[in-house]
Amino acid sequence: METVGAIVEQLERLAPLSLAADWDNVGLLLGDRGAEVRRIMTCLTVTPQTVAEALHRQAHLIVTHHPIFFKPLRRLTADRPEEAMLLSLARAGVAVYSAHSAYDNTTGGINEELARRLGLIEVQPLRPVSSSAKQLKLVVFVPADDLQRVSDAVFAAGAGCIGEYRECSYRLQGTGTFFGSEATNPTVGKKGQREEVPEVRLEVVCPESRVAQVVAAMRQAHSYEEPAFDLYPLVSPPGKLGEGRVGQLLTPQTLAELAGHLRQSLRCGPVQVVGDLNKPVQRIAIACGAAGELLADALTTKADVFLSGEMRYHDYLHAQTQGIGLILPGHYASERLGIEVLARQLAQRWPQIEVWASERESDPVNWI
Repeated sequence: METVGAIVEQLERLAPLSLAADWDNVGLLLGDRGAEVRRIMTCLTVTPQTVAEALHRQAHLIVTHHPIFFKPLRRLTADRPEEAMLLSLARAGVAVYSAHSAYDNTTGGINEELARRLGLIEVQPLRPVSSSAKQLKLVVFVPADDLQRVSDAVFAAGAGCIGEYRECSYRLQGTGTFFGSEATNPTVGKKGQREEVPEVRLEVVCPESRVAQVVAAMRQAHSYEEPAFDLYPLVSPPGKLGEGRVGQLLTPQTLAELAGHLRQSLRCGPVQVVGDLNKPVQRIAIACGAAGELLADALTTKADVFLSGEMRYHDYLHAQTQGIGLILPGHYASERLGIEVLARQLAQRWPQIEVWASERESDPVNWI
Protein backbone atom coordinates (compact mmCIF):
# COMPACT_ATOMS: atom_id res chain seq x y z
CA MET A 1 0.00 0.00 0.00
CA GLU A 2 1.32 3.44 -0.96
CA THR A 3 0.41 6.43 1.17
CA VAL A 4 0.05 10.14 0.54
CA GLY A 5 3.22 10.63 2.60
CA ALA A 6 5.24 8.25 0.39
CA ILE A 7 4.07 9.99 -2.79
CA VAL A 8 4.85 13.40 -1.25
CA GLU A 9 8.40 12.29 -0.39
CA GLN A 10 8.97 11.27 -4.02
CA LEU A 11 7.50 14.54 -5.31
CA GLU A 12 9.80 16.51 -2.98
CA ARG A 13 12.79 14.57 -4.32
CA LEU A 14 11.68 15.28 -7.88
CA ALA A 15 11.13 19.00 -7.20
CA PRO A 16 12.77 20.05 -3.90
CA LEU A 17 10.61 22.67 -2.23
CA SER A 18 13.73 24.76 -1.59
CA LEU A 19 13.59 25.67 -5.32
CA ALA A 20 10.21 27.37 -4.91
CA ALA A 21 9.91 31.15 -5.00
CA ASP A 22 9.55 32.97 -1.67
CA TRP A 23 6.01 34.09 -2.53
CA ASP A 24 4.84 30.58 -3.41
CA ASN A 25 2.79 28.13 -1.33
CA VAL A 26 4.01 24.62 -2.09
CA GLY A 27 3.87 21.15 -0.59
CA LEU A 28 0.99 19.07 0.78
CA LEU A 29 -1.84 21.61 1.13
CA LEU A 30 -4.77 19.33 1.97
CA GLY A 31 -5.02 15.78 3.24
CA ASP A 32 -3.73 13.02 5.50
CA ARG A 33 -0.18 11.77 4.94
CA GLY A 34 -1.16 8.33 6.17
CA ALA A 35 -4.07 7.87 3.74
CA GLU A 36 -3.84 5.15 1.08
CA VAL A 37 -3.32 6.19 -2.56
CA ARG A 38 -4.53 4.05 -5.47
CA ARG A 39 -5.44 6.78 -7.98
CA ILE A 40 -3.65 10.09 -8.71
CA MET A 41 -4.75 12.89 -11.01
CA THR A 42 -2.43 15.67 -12.11
CA CYS A 43 -3.80 19.01 -13.28
CA LEU A 44 -2.69 22.56 -13.89
CA THR A 45 -5.28 24.14 -11.58
CA VAL A 46 -7.90 22.95 -9.10
CA THR A 47 -11.18 24.14 -10.64
CA PRO A 48 -14.80 22.92 -10.45
CA GLN A 49 -14.11 20.89 -13.62
CA THR A 50 -10.99 19.14 -12.32
CA VAL A 51 -12.56 18.58 -8.89
CA ALA A 52 -15.60 16.96 -10.51
CA GLU A 53 -13.30 14.71 -12.55
CA ALA A 54 -11.24 13.73 -9.50
CA LEU A 55 -14.37 12.88 -7.52
CA HIS A 56 -15.98 11.00 -10.42
CA ARG A 57 -12.88 8.83 -10.93
CA GLN A 58 -12.32 8.48 -7.17
CA ALA A 59 -8.83 9.99 -7.08
CA HIS A 60 -7.09 9.83 -3.72
CA LEU A 61 -4.52 12.53 -4.54
CA ILE A 62 -4.54 15.56 -6.83
CA VAL A 63 -1.13 16.86 -7.85
CA THR A 64 -1.92 20.36 -9.06
CA HIS A 65 0.59 22.79 -10.48
CA HIS A 66 -1.05 25.93 -9.11
CA PRO A 67 -1.60 25.98 -5.32
CA ILE A 68 -5.10 26.01 -3.87
CA PHE A 69 -4.14 28.56 -1.19
CA PHE A 70 -2.12 31.72 -1.78
CA LYS A 71 -3.53 33.81 1.05
CA PRO A 72 -4.36 32.75 4.64
CA LEU A 73 -7.95 31.57 5.03
CA ARG A 74 -10.13 33.12 7.74
CA ARG A 75 -12.97 30.68 7.11
CA LEU A 76 -13.81 27.70 4.91
CA THR A 77 -17.49 27.47 4.06
CA ALA A 78 -19.68 26.39 1.17
CA ASP A 79 -20.83 29.99 0.59
CA ARG A 80 -18.23 30.61 -2.12
CA PRO A 81 -17.63 28.23 -5.06
CA GLU A 82 -13.85 28.19 -4.55
CA GLU A 83 -14.23 27.09 -0.94
CA ALA A 84 -17.13 24.73 -1.61
CA MET A 85 -15.04 22.65 -4.01
CA LEU A 86 -12.28 22.34 -1.39
CA LEU A 87 -14.84 21.17 1.15
CA SER A 88 -16.01 18.52 -1.31
CA LEU A 89 -12.42 17.26 -1.66
CA ALA A 90 -11.96 17.20 2.10
CA ARG A 91 -15.21 15.27 2.58
CA ALA A 92 -14.11 12.71 0.00
CA GLY A 93 -10.67 12.38 1.58
CA VAL A 94 -8.84 13.65 -1.51
CA ALA A 95 -5.39 15.09 -0.76
CA VAL A 96 -3.96 18.02 -2.74
CA TYR A 97 -0.25 18.65 -3.40
CA SER A 98 1.41 21.49 -5.32
CA ALA A 99 5.05 21.96 -6.30
CA HIS A 100 4.42 24.99 -8.61
CA SER A 101 7.58 27.11 -8.98
CA ALA A 102 9.73 24.31 -7.53
CA TYR A 103 8.62 22.11 -10.43
CA ASP A 104 9.10 24.97 -12.89
CA ASN A 105 12.75 25.26 -11.86
CA THR A 106 13.83 21.72 -10.99
CA THR A 107 16.01 19.48 -13.13
CA GLY A 108 13.66 17.96 -15.68
CA GLY A 109 10.91 20.43 -14.73
CA ILE A 110 8.70 22.50 -17.00
CA ASN A 111 11.31 25.01 -18.13
CA GLU A 112 13.77 22.24 -19.01
CA GLU A 113 11.02 20.34 -20.82
CA LEU A 114 10.34 23.44 -22.94
CA ALA A 115 14.07 23.71 -23.66
CA ARG A 116 14.17 20.03 -24.63
CA ARG A 117 11.23 20.40 -27.00
CA LEU A 118 12.94 23.32 -28.72
CA GLY A 119 16.14 21.29 -29.04
CA LEU A 120 18.27 23.68 -26.98
CA ILE A 121 21.82 22.79 -25.96
CA GLU A 122 24.09 24.21 -23.24
CA VAL A 123 21.03 24.84 -21.07
CA GLN A 124 21.62 26.77 -17.82
CA PRO A 125 19.41 28.59 -15.27
CA LEU A 126 18.27 31.98 -16.52
CA ARG A 127 18.49 33.49 -13.04
CA PRO A 128 21.06 31.42 -11.10
CA VAL A 129 20.81 31.36 -7.33
CA SER A 130 23.42 30.46 -4.76
CA SER A 131 22.42 27.52 -2.61
CA SER A 132 22.43 27.50 1.16
CA ALA A 133 23.01 24.20 2.97
CA LYS A 134 19.84 22.45 1.87
CA GLN A 135 21.67 19.13 1.70
CA LEU A 136 23.93 17.54 4.29
CA LYS A 137 26.21 14.54 4.30
CA LEU A 138 25.83 11.99 7.06
CA VAL A 139 28.98 10.01 7.84
CA VAL A 140 28.50 7.15 10.29
CA PHE A 141 30.91 4.42 11.41
CA VAL A 142 29.32 0.98 11.69
CA PRO A 143 30.52 -2.57 12.35
CA ALA A 144 30.22 -4.81 9.29
CA ASP A 145 27.32 -6.76 10.80
CA ASP A 146 25.31 -3.51 11.10
CA LEU A 147 26.02 -2.16 7.63
CA GLN A 148 23.00 -3.56 5.79
CA ARG A 149 20.58 -2.73 8.59
CA VAL A 150 21.84 0.84 9.05
CA SER A 151 22.02 1.65 5.34
CA ASP A 152 18.49 0.28 4.74
CA ALA A 153 17.21 2.40 7.62
CA VAL A 154 18.71 5.70 6.44
CA PHE A 155 17.58 5.06 2.86
CA ALA A 156 14.03 4.42 4.03
CA ALA A 157 14.14 7.65 6.07
CA GLY A 158 14.96 9.74 2.97
CA ALA A 159 18.77 9.76 2.69
CA GLY A 160 20.87 8.67 -0.27
CA CYS A 161 19.00 10.36 -3.15
CA ILE A 162 21.07 12.02 -5.90
CA GLY A 163 19.01 13.23 -8.84
CA GLU A 164 17.04 10.28 -10.23
CA TYR A 165 19.13 7.75 -8.28
CA ARG A 166 18.13 6.34 -4.88
CA GLU A 167 20.06 4.41 -2.21
CA CYS A 168 23.36 6.12 -3.06
CA SER A 169 26.19 5.72 -0.57
CA TYR A 170 29.95 5.41 -0.21
CA ARG A 171 31.58 2.76 1.99
CA LEU A 172 35.17 2.48 3.17
CA GLN A 173 36.61 -0.13 5.52
CA GLY A 174 38.82 0.90 8.43
CA THR A 175 39.43 0.47 12.14
CA GLY A 176 37.57 2.23 14.92
CA THR A 177 38.85 2.63 18.49
CA PHE A 178 37.08 3.47 21.74
CA PHE A 179 37.59 3.30 25.51
CA GLY A 180 34.41 2.92 27.52
CA SER A 181 34.10 4.25 31.06
CA GLU A 182 32.68 2.20 33.90
CA ALA A 183 29.26 3.73 33.15
CA THR A 184 29.15 2.30 29.61
CA ASN A 185 27.66 -0.92 28.29
CA PRO A 186 29.55 -1.55 25.01
CA THR A 187 28.08 -3.83 22.36
CA VAL A 188 31.56 -4.90 21.29
CA GLY A 189 34.50 -5.47 23.65
CA LYS A 190 34.74 -4.52 27.31
CA LYS A 191 34.51 -1.30 29.26
CA GLY A 192 37.60 0.02 30.98
CA GLN A 193 39.97 -0.84 28.13
CA ARG A 194 40.68 0.40 24.63
CA GLU A 195 39.10 -1.62 21.88
CA GLU A 196 39.91 -1.77 18.16
CA VAL A 197 37.05 -2.85 15.91
CA PRO A 198 36.83 -3.31 12.13
CA GLU A 199 34.27 -0.78 10.96
CA VAL A 200 32.84 0.66 7.75
CA ARG A 201 32.62 4.39 7.06
CA LEU A 202 29.15 4.88 5.53
CA GLU A 203 28.47 8.19 3.74
CA VAL A 204 25.05 9.33 2.46
CA VAL A 205 23.60 12.66 1.40
CA CYS A 206 20.54 13.81 3.29
CA PRO A 207 18.01 16.63 2.71
CA GLU A 208 18.14 19.19 5.50
CA SER A 209 14.40 18.72 5.99
CA ARG A 210 14.88 14.99 6.71
CA VAL A 211 18.00 15.06 8.88
CA ALA A 212 16.19 14.47 12.19
CA GLN A 213 14.35 11.43 10.82
CA VAL A 214 17.49 10.02 9.17
CA VAL A 215 19.62 10.36 12.32
CA ALA A 216 16.86 8.79 14.42
CA ALA A 217 16.60 5.87 12.00
CA MET A 218 20.38 5.43 12.02
CA ARG A 219 20.50 5.36 15.83
CA GLN A 220 17.70 2.82 16.04
CA ALA A 221 19.33 0.47 13.51
CA HIS A 222 22.86 0.83 14.93
CA SER A 223 23.93 -1.67 17.58
CA TYR A 224 26.33 0.70 19.36
CA GLU A 225 25.30 2.44 22.55
CA GLU A 226 26.80 5.68 21.20
CA PRO A 227 27.19 5.59 17.39
CA ALA A 228 29.94 7.84 16.05
CA PHE A 229 28.65 10.05 13.23
CA ASP A 230 29.21 13.45 11.60
CA LEU A 231 26.96 15.83 9.65
CA TYR A 232 28.54 18.08 7.01
CA PRO A 233 26.68 20.94 5.26
CA LEU A 234 26.90 20.80 1.46
CA VAL A 235 26.72 23.59 -1.11
CA SER A 236 25.51 22.85 -4.62
CA PRO A 237 27.89 23.66 -7.51
CA PRO A 238 27.28 27.13 -8.98
CA GLY A 239 25.06 27.33 -12.02
CA LYS A 240 22.95 24.26 -11.26
CA LEU A 241 20.08 25.97 -9.47
CA GLY A 242 17.92 28.89 -10.42
CA GLU A 243 14.79 30.20 -12.13
CA GLY A 244 14.02 29.76 -15.81
CA ARG A 245 16.44 28.38 -18.40
CA VAL A 246 18.56 29.75 -21.23
CA GLY A 247 20.22 27.78 -24.02
CA GLN A 248 21.24 27.66 -27.68
CA LEU A 249 19.63 26.32 -30.81
CA LEU A 250 22.01 24.07 -32.77
CA THR A 251 21.39 26.21 -35.85
CA PRO A 252 19.68 29.62 -36.06
CA GLN A 253 16.00 29.85 -36.98
CA THR A 254 13.87 32.83 -37.81
CA LEU A 255 11.59 34.09 -35.05
CA ALA A 256 8.61 32.92 -37.09
CA GLU A 257 10.08 29.42 -37.56
CA LEU A 258 10.78 29.09 -33.84
CA ALA A 259 7.23 30.19 -32.97
CA GLY A 260 5.82 27.65 -35.43
CA HIS A 261 8.01 24.89 -34.00
CA LEU A 262 6.83 25.73 -30.48
CA ARG A 263 3.16 25.82 -31.50
CA GLN A 264 3.48 22.41 -33.14
CA SER A 265 5.30 20.94 -30.12
CA LEU A 266 2.75 22.27 -27.61
CA ARG A 267 -0.25 21.46 -29.86
CA CYS A 268 -1.66 24.85 -28.95
CA GLY A 269 -3.54 27.62 -30.71
CA PRO A 270 -2.06 30.89 -32.01
CA VAL A 271 0.96 32.27 -30.16
CA GLN A 272 1.74 35.92 -29.61
CA VAL A 273 5.03 37.04 -31.15
CA VAL A 274 6.79 40.37 -30.63
CA GLY A 275 9.70 41.28 -32.92
CA ASP A 276 10.89 40.91 -36.50
CA LEU A 277 9.50 37.58 -37.72
CA ASN A 278 12.35 37.18 -40.23
CA LYS A 279 15.15 37.88 -37.74
CA PRO A 280 17.49 34.89 -37.16
CA VAL A 281 17.54 33.81 -33.51
CA GLN A 282 19.69 31.28 -31.67
CA ARG A 283 19.97 32.07 -27.94
CA ILE A 284 16.63 31.38 -26.23
CA ALA A 285 15.54 32.28 -22.68
CA ILE A 286 12.60 30.43 -21.11
CA ALA A 287 10.36 31.03 -18.08
CA CYS A 288 6.94 29.38 -18.17
CA GLY A 289 3.71 30.90 -16.86
CA ALA A 290 3.60 34.62 -16.18
CA ALA A 291 7.27 35.55 -15.87
CA GLY A 292 7.64 39.10 -17.11
CA GLU A 293 9.94 39.86 -14.18
CA LEU A 294 12.59 37.63 -15.82
CA LEU A 295 12.72 39.69 -19.02
CA ALA A 296 15.59 41.70 -17.53
CA ASP A 297 17.50 38.44 -16.95
CA ALA A 298 16.90 37.39 -20.54
CA LEU A 299 18.40 40.71 -21.68
CA THR A 300 21.37 40.28 -19.34
CA THR A 301 22.15 36.86 -20.84
CA LYS A 302 21.96 38.40 -24.34
CA ALA A 303 19.11 36.13 -25.41
CA ASP A 304 17.63 36.69 -28.85
CA VAL A 305 14.18 35.52 -27.71
CA PHE A 306 12.33 35.29 -24.42
CA LEU A 307 9.69 32.55 -24.22
CA SER A 308 7.07 32.81 -21.49
CA GLY A 309 3.37 32.13 -21.13
CA GLU A 310 2.03 35.66 -20.86
CA MET A 311 3.30 39.20 -20.21
CA ARG A 312 2.02 42.75 -19.82
CA TYR A 313 1.59 45.15 -22.73
CA HIS A 314 4.36 47.43 -21.49
CA ASP A 315 6.71 44.43 -21.39
CA TYR A 316 6.02 44.03 -25.11
CA LEU A 317 7.09 47.61 -25.71
CA HIS A 318 10.19 47.25 -23.54
CA ALA A 319 11.23 44.08 -25.38
CA GLN A 320 10.65 45.78 -28.73
CA THR A 321 12.80 48.73 -27.67
CA GLN A 322 15.59 46.41 -26.46
CA GLY A 323 15.56 44.33 -29.63
CA ILE A 324 14.65 40.99 -28.02
CA GLY A 325 11.91 38.83 -29.49
CA LEU A 326 9.01 37.47 -27.43
CA ILE A 327 7.06 34.23 -27.96
CA LEU A 328 3.99 33.86 -25.74
CA PRO A 329 1.84 30.74 -26.24
CA GLY A 330 -0.38 31.55 -23.23
CA HIS A 331 -0.13 30.61 -19.57
CA TYR A 332 -1.98 27.32 -19.97
CA ALA A 333 -0.06 26.14 -23.02
CA SER A 334 3.33 26.96 -21.48
CA GLU A 335 2.65 24.76 -18.43
CA ARG A 336 0.13 22.06 -19.38
CA LEU A 337 2.92 19.90 -20.84
CA GLY A 338 4.47 19.72 -17.37
CA ILE A 339 1.52 18.04 -15.71
CA GLU A 340 1.36 15.49 -18.55
CA VAL A 341 5.05 14.67 -18.12
CA LEU A 342 4.58 14.46 -14.35
CA ALA A 343 1.72 11.99 -14.73
CA ARG A 344 3.93 9.73 -16.84
CA GLN A 345 6.76 9.96 -14.32
CA LEU A 346 4.49 9.02 -11.41
CA ALA A 347 2.96 6.14 -13.38
CA GLN A 348 6.43 4.76 -14.11
CA ARG A 349 7.44 5.08 -10.46
CA TRP A 350 4.25 3.40 -9.16
CA PRO A 351 2.84 1.11 -11.90
CA GLN A 352 0.32 -0.31 -9.42
CA ILE A 353 -1.29 3.16 -9.06
CA GLU A 354 -3.64 4.57 -11.70
CA VAL A 355 -2.25 7.97 -12.72
CA TRP A 356 -3.64 10.33 -15.34
CA ALA A 357 -3.44 13.98 -16.37
CA SER A 358 -6.82 15.67 -16.13
CA GLU A 359 -8.89 15.05 -19.24
CA ARG A 360 -11.50 17.73 -18.52
CA GLU A 361 -9.09 20.60 -18.02
CA SER A 362 -8.75 23.06 -20.89
CA ASP A 363 -7.41 26.50 -21.62
CA PRO A 364 -9.92 29.07 -20.31
CA VAL A 365 -8.90 31.48 -23.12
CA ASN A 366 -10.54 31.16 -26.53
CA TRP A 367 -9.28 32.82 -29.71
CA ILE A 368 -11.99 34.07 -32.08
